[in-house]
Amino acid sequence: MSRLQHRTDGDGWVTCDCGQRHWGVYGSAGLMLVDPDRGVLLQHRAHWSHYGGTWGVPGGARASGEGPYDGALREAHEEAAIPPEKVQPSHAWVEDHGPWSYTTVVADCDGEVDAYASDPESLAISWVPVDDVDQLPLLPAFGTMWPSIRAQAFRRLVLVVDAANVVGSRPDGWWLDRAGAAERLRDELAAAGPLPAHDLGLPAAMWWPRIRLVVEGDARSIADIDDSARLTVDRAPGSGDDTIVQVTAEATSARPDDHVIVATADRELRRRVEHVGATIVGPGSLRRMITHA
Repeated sequence: MSRLQHRTDGDGWVTCDCGQRHWGVYGSAGLMLVDPDRGVLLQHRAHWSHYGGTWGVPGGARASGEGPYDGALREAHEEAAIPPEKVQPSHAWVEDHGPWSYTTVVADCDGEVDAYASDPESLAISWVPVDDVDQLPLLPAFGTMWPSIRAQAFRRLVLVVDAANVVGSRPDGWWLDRAGAAERLRDELAAAGPLPAHDLGLPAAMWWPRIRLVVEGDARSIADIDDSARLTVDRAPGSGDDTIVQVTAEATSARPDDHVIVATADRELRRRVEHVGATIVGPGSLRRMITHA
């Protein structure tokens, strides 16, 4: 399919306050898949395109009303045949120029992806070992951000949620139906979009967490969410705090470079999970983030 066949109302140039022209009336977005064995998936840009012959990520102009993530998925599908359902987003970087922005979404593959140059905008779509990226002629904006992107590329955010503590932080009658309150929290977490990096003390602009919701007591009766790759319900057989520490320790030891954050206000629990390598976010902050995500 040619570019002409999948034009959007966002195609067009924007004259930025920085004095340069940028592609994308409503901003632009792209997708960078990562794989520990193969490296990162990059696009070799067609010579006729803007900064032709350089390397960057599959991406382009967002349509009106289209969020950065949806725009990145659509463009990556159009330019590199990446199936949207195979993408598991991790985090995103934003080059913000005020009237224009470019969002780079970093994501894992859910299974094998047969990516290839599926429209004329690419000379090639290739997996590039991380150590070789600096040797390529990079799209200038991507080259500027690459050191930061590289440092976080294979990291994930694991959010361990102390359900009893978070539910108990808001006097909404949770004590009348602890299981129901835990279910509401589960559904709010599952429905939330990416969380703002600044509020979590993390680099980049936003993160899509892998959530471990730890429940205890009556709340252990709540069901899992079908087909959810992002949220797991962990049922404590005894002490909820002990299970939270165990889940946290497993996460920090299995992938030491990941960001592991525990949502709780319990002082003793905070001390214990910090001892095994986690950081903390309070229940109030978590509630605000998932409400606006």
